[in-house]
Amino acid sequence: MANPTFPLRNEMDRQRAIACIQKVDLDAGYVWTMREQARSDAQNRRLWAMLRDISRQVEWYGRKLDEESWKHVFSAAVQQQDAVPGINGGFVVLGVSTRKQSKKWFNDLFEVMEAFAVEHGVRFTTADHWGIGAAA
Repeated sequence: MANPTFPLRNEMDRQRAIACIQKVDLDAGYVWTMREQARSDAQNRRLWAMLRDISRQVEWYGRKLDEESWKHVFSAAVQQQDAVPGINGGFVVLGVSTRKQSKKWFNDLFEVMEAFAVEHGVRFTTADHWGIGAAA
């Protein structure tokens, strides 16, 4: 049996999932997993556009950070992550991969980024494509 993957959006999808499970050979050693839908391509494009704008417009404690660094700052804020002392000094934020985060998690991330942008005067250059107003 193939390993089907499809979104659960309506009752027909639910019935399809039930039908798939009912066909499984219980002696075959399968494991069933359900997870939240991963981020969309549109969310990924929006993330990097927002990070680009923030990295170009915000100086953070006397430094300009690149997009990747800002991604770590914002994902740490959403995840409520912890920092530990580094081996050779400084601090290391215990990381989270954005690659496997859900659509809901990304919506939370965007809310944090939008609030930050308003507080720091960031103007998003492509905000009209996301259904939000540009931050003043």
